[in-house]
Amino acid sequence: MREKLFIGPRLRLLRQARAWTLETCAIRLGLSPSYLSQIEANQRPVTARVLIDAMRVFEVDATALDAADDQRLIADLREAVADPVSGGDPPGLGEIKQVVTNAPQFARTYLALHRAYRQLDERLKQTEEAVSLDERVVASALLPYEEVRDFFHYKDNYVHALDVAAEALAGELGLEEGDGERTLERHLAQRLGVTVERSREFDLLRRFEPETGRLLLGAAQPAATRSFQMAYQIAAMTLADVVEAELKAASFRSESAARVCRTGLLNYAAGALLLPYGRFREAARRERHDVEQLSLIFQTSLEQVFHRLSTLQRPGARGVPFYFVRLDRAGNITKRHSATRFQFARFGGTCPMWNVHDAFSRPDAWMVQLAEMPDGLRYVCVAKGVVKSSGAYLQADRRYALGLGCEAQYADQLVYADGLDLTGPSAPIGVSCRICERTDCAQRAFPPVDRAFEVLENDRRWVPFSLK
Repeated sequence: MREKLFIGPRLRLLRQARAWTLETCAIRLGLSPSYLSQIEANQRPVTARVLIDAMRVFEVDATALDAADDQRLIADLREAVADPVSGGDPPGLGEIKQVVTNAPQFARTYLALHRAYRQLDERLKQTEEAVSLDERVVASALLPYEEVRDFFHYKDNYVHALDVAAEALAGELGLEEGDGERTLERHLAQRLGVTVERSREFDLLRRFEPETGRLLLGAAQPAATRSFQMAYQIAAMTLADVVEAELKAASFRSESAARVCRTGLLNYAAGALLLPYGRFREAARRERHDVEQLSLIFQTSLEQVFHRLSTLQRPGARGVPFYFVRLDRAGNITKRHSATRFQFARFGGTCPMWNVHDAFSRPDAWMVQLAEMPDGLRYVCVAKGVVKSSGAYLQADRRYALGLGCEAQYADQLVYADGLDLTGPSAPIGVSCRICERTDCAQRAFPPVDRAFEVLENDRRWVPFSLK
């Protein structure tokens, strides 16, 4: 069953932008004023007919009426107000939804203030630690990375101008499936005056020397990684204007965040160059999003395919909305991108019931899980362990778990969902213990910060407390 669609706030903003009264807008949509008022107040969902009429009357596509951003904002705000630093009892979910619906800019401002506080608090803690250790240099806070993650998060992990430019560049290069490394190296030499050489430095991925025009690539890295690093260099030298325009529009608060995002945008461009939007989207649909098949067709790594699948959100040519995540063995999220309503924890660990954690125990297997979040949405979650060789016996390999998922309503387009009982029981998962609403989880590590709890001294269970 498809989820009911509520678009009230978006519809009201479109109406107000045109200075239409409720009655005028209702006539144009063929609705009664009272019915339209209920829709705008999110008291009633819209039908397919009303949605189509709204797109026609307001001359917008479906993305302008998509409420996914509201869901993201609700989840982010709920986690922020649950932080103990906010003080007092946090507002309930109903109040948070009202704030996002009626004052979205206030909600974003609150999140910005919360991030600023976290940054200041982190710097103070690092300063205290540095003083106690008599260190002279204090490590910089990680908040710029969080700011950049938010930048991609609220863009649905799709950067239109850069994606289109990279796709055009792929056409100009004549980049065909299976011939990427030779084509990229030839373009660097003949068009950009860059000589590509291999280096035996075990931890090197890419080093560019502008003064000599030499690009060093790690010889121990697989061909897919070398191709990606060459694509990155071509994007840096060819699409710099597009990248800088995106950075200017983003208005990051710090130069550190801008530098982090510049690298992120060039990584995005490299992926879009190797996996051009139109051809990749068509192949993904044809192969039912079989990651291994797509990796073979385009001669890229599994991780590159995972990542690219999460970016297929071009207006008018959208793919299946996926999330993509990469975890290390300590459970740290080192990459996360999402075009879905799936929410990731900003602070603390991830849900231990999520199958991405199981991928480390069986890196040779594909793990598939039908999971349900506390909001009732079901996801087909795919996880795969990967080992990145160091190229040397005395150097440790890097091990990661990759996760990919989409809402269960798209299961028929996903090869990994074959054989899943989509109407049967699902694995209950959450964002993180600190804000999870579930009361019956045997894996709960600690109580949610917005719930009272009681320690049962004479009644010991798997979880040593009960939620009130």
